[in-house]
Amino acid sequence: MEVLKILFPNLMSYWYKFLKNCTATFQMFLISGLISFTLGLLFGVLLIVFKKDGIKENKVLYIIISVFVNLFRSIPFVILLVFLIPFTRSVVGTAIGVKGAIIPLIFGTVPFFSRQVETTLENVDPGKVEAARSMGSGTFGLIFRVYLHESVPELIRVTTITAISLVGLTTMAGAVGAGGLGDFAINYGQGLNHQDIIYACIIVLLLFICFVQFLGSFLAKKTTNRELFIRKKSIGK
Repeated sequence: MEVLKILFPNLMSYWYKFLKNCTATFQMFLISGLISFTLGLLFGVLLIVFKKDGIKENKVLYIIISVFVNLFRSIPFVILLVFLIPFTRSVVGTAIGVKGAIIPLIFGTVPFFSRQVETTLENVDPGKVEAARSMGSGTFGLIFRVYLHESVPELIRVTTITAISLVGLTTMAGAVGAGGLGDFAINYGQGLNHQDIIYACIIVLLLFICFVQFLGSFLAKKTTNRELFIRKKSIGK
């Protein structure tokens, strides 16, 4: 603490506010991240299933999902935050704080992640899909045993990219009263001209992003090696 007082003198004056805003950032990240992962994975799979020549081709549903994804991907996040204020208030009762940031963060993340998932699943070897289908696999079997199973390492990589992007969105949400480190850096760092507070927020976010990137790379490498081991073992048999 003595070292922190020397390096970040102004930060120590607002230490408990700083910790509270760190917690708010991580809450926004975890809650919106889990929901966005579930919805983004669902929409990405549906785009693959309903596309032309997909396993359950449905042009109408594909266009509806695709238009939704493209529409919200094209809106800058700061504008999206303001645009969704009436909807956010009607759903959660407020448009500020952690609760008020969750819905805009989901709308800002899901379209991006859906396209990432769609691109990843499109790279699955069509021969494996046809082979599984010829052996009697139904729609769910093809989705879980072929598409998702074959794409685990790449899905982890695109999830990592999306998670890092989400960290940036949580800080932008702070600009319109969502709280978190973005709000703290603007109000107590820039607003009061305390440069050490801005540095502290940057360091925390940088360390968190590095941790997310390390974890994602580690899991992707582990699953890639596992897939290679299974394939070599099956070839040996």
